[in-house]
Amino acid sequence: MRPDRLFVLAASATLAVLLGGCNLAPAYLRPDGSVPEHYPQADAAATAVAPPPWQAYFKDPVLVGLIGQALQQNRDLGAAAARIEQARAQYRIQNSQRLPSLDAQGSAQRVRTPLSAADDAPRVTVDSYAVQVAVPSFELDFWGRVANLSEAARRQYLATVEARNIGELSLVANVAASYYALRASEQGIDLAERSLDSRRQTLELAQLRMDAGLTSSIDFNQSQALVLQAELQLAQLRRSRALAEQLLQFLVGAPLPSPLPEGLPLQPDAQLARLAAGTPSALLEARPDIRMAEQQLRAANANIGVARALYFPTIALTGAGGYASNELSGLVSDSNRVWSFGAGALLPLFDWGARRARVDAAHAARKERELSYQSTVQNAFREVAGGLQATEQNDVQIAAQVQAVAVQAALVTTAQDRYGVGLTPYLEVLDAERNHFSAEQNLLQLRANALQDAVNLYAALGGGQASPIDAPR
Repeated sequence: MRPDRLFVLAASATLAVLLGGCNLAPAYLRPDGSVPEHYPQADAAATAVAPPPWQAYFKDPVLVGLIGQALQQNRDLGAAAARIEQARAQYRIQNSQRLPSLDAQGSAQRVRTPLSAADDAPRVTVDSYAVQVAVPSFELDFWGRVANLSEAARRQYLATVEARNIGELSLVANVAASYYALRASEQGIDLAERSLDSRRQTLELAQLRMDAGLTSSIDFNQSQALVLQAELQLAQLRRSRALAEQLLQFLVGAPLPSPLPEGLPLQPDAQLARLAAGTPSALLEARPDIRMAEQQLRAANANIGVARALYFPTIALTGAGGYASNELSGLVSDSNRVWSFGAGALLPLFDWGARRARVDAAHAARKERELSYQSTVQNAFREVAGGLQATEQNDVQIAAQVQAVAVQAALVTTAQDRYGVGLTPYLEVLDAERNHFSAEQNLLQLRANALQDAVNLYAALGGGQASPIDAPR
């Protein structure tokens, strides 16, 4: 048989072996997450519902613009994208080992040697030239070792993609939370400034009444204490606003507009779209952290096949074909054709339990990843269930606090009227104003907390992430 045909036949046999090789990795089955079929607060007849994209969930145009800017400019998210490229390159390197490589080689050599040890002995000069195409040592993957190494690298790449999705979802939630904290601080500052102005006017009135002998210094001192209290609260709110602004600027990755454009009212219904809880089973595809945990589990599963394959011999092929001659002219001719073909097998006989230990380690790593996956699923269920409970209670608390603010406002009016006709001491007016201010601050804080809980629930449900991707095999 001609050498070139033999070479083609060997290559064809190699591909046939690759296609027909066995796989010693265990069959993958998704572990049971051990969570209820429905959330405690959800309708038992609920169906799987994916959260909307963040552009549809957040209604405030200012916030939407900040999130879009953060996704483009945040450095941590950019670093996560770079890690994806690294993992993809590693997968491509590993996957290339499944097919034989082809090298082109060329050489030219001149050797001059003496015929004898005498100084005047004639010397012989020998020239040699060669060109050839060679297949370096290539492992025949009978047992699926190389295929499982490629599969493990592929799953690690996909896990890196999901890690980036986790970072994106966390960034969206953190930008929204920082934005709402900033807006709540601004509204709190406005409320505190109005209250401070009112208390300063009251303090001036108390000063005039005390100077006229209409009241004692007690009313004046009480008014002064109320002013100092409002100044302290205002300073605390301004500090909170500065911290929220600095955090938001860091997350966005660029300076914020000054002043920040006015957004929508700081109320859940005005800021956010309503969410449908869906079912716990939908979390398996919606949450990137669950998808990442499963990709890591599948990588560990493939590594068991890698470890098991070490019990069997490693078989490798080499081959080369080309031309060799002592003359450069006429090098490429049928008479100068050369070829080589070889095969080898290696099987360690005694390794003192090293292969068994590798298999045990691979099984232990898979068990760790399985437990990590189940823990991630259970934690996701807990976060969603807690988010649904918080949303339900927030609605009740806000409705009750709105009524409380109205009641306190009425008490302020009543106390002022009673004090004006001398029926009550001025302390009753101060207490009513203080309670009214606290009720307004509590309402503002409840609305801010409700927005934060809604953002947390959105993230817990998967946050409208893209569908899981798959790398080419």
